[in-house]
Amino acid sequence: MSGPLRYGYGTNGLTSHRLDDAIDLLADLGYDGVALTLDHLHLDPFAPELPARTAAVARHLERRGMAVVIETGARYLLDPRRKHEPTFVSDDGRDRRVDYLHRAVEVAADLGAEAVSFWSGILPAGVDAATGWDRLVAGVREVLTLAERRGVVCAFEPEPGMAVDTLDGVLELRRRLGDPDGLRVTLDLGHVVCNEPRGMAETIHRAGDLIANVQVDDMVHGVHEHLEIGTGEVDFVEALGALRGVGYTGLAALELPRQAHAAPAVAERSLRLLRAAEAQATDADDVRVPETAERR
Repeated sequence: MSGPLRYGYGTNGLTSHRLDDAIDLLADLGYDGVALTLDHLHLDPFAPELPARTAAVARHLERRGMAVVIETGARYLLDPRRKHEPTFVSDDGRDRRVDYLHRAVEVAADLGAEAVSFWSGILPAGVDAATGWDRLVAGVREVLTLAERRGVVCAFEPEPGMAVDTLDGVLELRRRLGDPDGLRVTLDLGHVVCNEPRGMAETIHRAGDLIANVQVDDMVHGVHEHLEIGTGEVDFVEALGALRGVGYTGLAALELPRQAHAAPAVAERSLRLLRAAEAQATDADDVRVPETAERR
């Protein structure tokens, strides 16, 4: 059983804020860190003087005592017309995705980030699963090579609708790559309800100590829409209790990109609700933990 969870908030839900202002807002509200999406608005990895800008962000984070993870789900950074494209599994431009993630690894190393999180992408029409796996494994291997050299942990996220959409898929990717220690798991709590074949506690315990990054949002079964805490079907008492039960010590960061228009109020009440749910989980004696769940 770990100590109290550490909460963060994603900058993709703070798109009306300058990055410095976002960091200050979260620190003042009592957050422990920030999930920083590298995008044209916040620390653009393709703009000039990236090392100097990264160093300035590092100083600001340190002043405010804020941890950081790097997220790479920018929608139109690589292609202004195609959301999230190109990806690891695209028909063309896959090298641009790898380049973006190499830049993310460099930024993560310079910031002392706890992880870099990324996903597979949507398999194009007409591309068979075997080809998709070949493309994915080759691209992720390139990212891991640099990440290992720079001492950065990579966390792969199963994303509904993408080539790798469940935790089982991430475990298969790790197997195909030889189970590298530097490739771990990003677990989105909403995705568990939306898309995973197992329940919340069982999924968390199956991932176990592979979890290096947690995204927090509410969802309903079968609908991939990030909702505010308490407006969907996620049992946060169960989820937070299970995270503590597996000894998770990383950031659990809110991912609420559609709530940027009201981010200060959403961030305040989200943290309050999460802390209340965690307190209930800590006090509850009946939080069920599957004793026979296996990670692999």
